[in-house]
Amino acid sequence: MSAHSEIGWIGLGKLGLPMAARLATAGHQVRGFDRDAGRLALAAARGIAAADLVQAAQCGVVFTSLPDDGVLRAVLLGDGGVLARMAKGTILAETSTVSAAASADVAQAADARGIAYVRLPVSGNPVLAEAGTLTCFASGPLQAFEHLRPLLAAFTRAQTWLGIDEQARYAKLAVNLMIAVSAGMMAEALALGRKGGIAYGDMLSVLEQSAIASPMVKYKVPPLAARDFSSTFSCRQMAKDLDLILGAAHGTNVSAPLAAQMRETYSALIAQGEGDTDFIATVMHAERLAGLQEPDLPLEDGQ
Repeated sequence: MSAHSEIGWIGLGKLGLPMAARLATAGHQVRGFDRDAGRLALAAARGIAAADLVQAAQCGVVFTSLPDDGVLRAVLLGDGGVLARMAKGTILAETSTVSAAASADVAQAADARGIAYVRLPVSGNPVLAEAGTLTCFASGPLQAFEHLRPLLAAFTRAQTWLGIDEQARYAKLAVNLMIAVSAGMMAEALALGRKGGIAYGDMLSVLEQSAIASPMVKYKVPPLAARDFSSTFSCRQMAKDLDLILGAAHGTNVSAPLAAQMRETYSALIAQGEGDTDFIATVMHAERLAGLQEPDLPLEDGQ
């Protein structure tokens, strides 16, 4: 199978679409499937050929980008699932954030059909996906991963192969744990600074220029400065990932009190109607707990 074989892409969401589009822009023939007709229309406008599930599954390499364990099992497993439609010797590259248990079920089914299954969760956001600078963690057959490398270069800046089993799933959950906790720390730090008499914008500058100014902190400062909480990754999605993280921690006897605390924070945000708000809504939550009002923002030029 050559690197120029048709590529199937199943799941054209906020990350799936820009990843697939970058492959199309790089000159690859991409057949895309999504249950949402609107997403298919957006994909077609970006050079991705609309396909049904069967057509996408019959490509030499099939990528999937799916929301959770339930959808993963429903789409990939069973008599009518993607794996049943794929040919022996093809590659399934699964980019979602799912549990190791669900991924292991897919691995068993793929192995039974002679399909190389590469766990390939990606880390980043839609902006990085559009820029082609996501990172990915890989595990599964090394030869299949090496075959995928030229394709991955279209939408990732770094690829790390970690082993032959579910290591990539644990890596992604570990990274998302740090993102969730960082969102909590950033929220408390902003609230503390404001309570100490520091203007909201000045406190954001402090964080952005400090020793803890991670790429995530720098990425979130501009929308926070504008009080823009439109979602790149929602509170509800973060709660789902924290459930996966806690399940993995409990299954491996790892104490994860910070994950548990952040899960309670996101439960509160969802209960307050913020489920579809960006996960950095932890800032609003900390402000409410501290009795802080909405901060005054600088007026735009001419006002």
